[in-house]
Amino acid sequence: MTSQPIHYQNCKDALSGTQGELLEVLLLSEEDFYPWNPAEPEAETYFAELERGFLLSDWQEEEEIKSASQALFNQLHQCWASAADSLKPSLAERFAAFMPQTWLEAIAKKAQQIFPTNLSLADQLVLCVQPLLPTWAEEDLLVLARPLAYAMRGNSDSTDEDIPSSIRVGEWTELSQMEQVRLTLAVARSALFELKNSTGNSEQP
Repeated sequence: MTSQPIHYQNCKDALSGTQGELLEVLLLSEEDFYPWNPAEPEAETYFAELERGFLLSDWQEEEEIKSASQALFNQLHQCWASAADSLKPSLAERFAAFMPQTWLEAIAKKAQQIFPTNLSLADQLVLCVQPLLPTWAEEDLLVLARPLAYAMRGNSDSTDEDIPSSIRVGEWTELSQMEQVRLTLAVARSALFELKNSTGNSEQP
């Protein structure tokens, strides 16, 4: 008896495999049914169930994203609230000997409002002190604020919270008007720097 050629045997095996797969499809349970013919009555039910599954998956994913986002926002809010609450007593502790308490409170309040904005550091400093210095032109305040802003940009050292040595400190009433303005800007810079550290921001706009 002669043996069958190899290619014939391969074809026979392939045919047997195909027949097995076809039989498996025909024996599929109704739950695993796939409508090869969309015109069949079962097709409408199948596609409706499929669509419902996709919608449920999308809804679950959307709910997970919302939940995670809400948790993140709550955490950021708590962090910001903690930083804001500690700013006033912190400024008072460090600068009450050099500046009126009402000024320190005004700077702290304004710094909290200005800090989240995308303004430049110099502009933020000016806005922090402008309500306290209504007779000073914005351009003049910017001239004095820019050196402080430049020194603060990208600096994460805690010493940056301190008053620069170039600015005179002392009894508030004994300072000249120019010295008071420069000191006020320096305190505003310290407030912004403290908010930056407290909220974990490594860069300012």
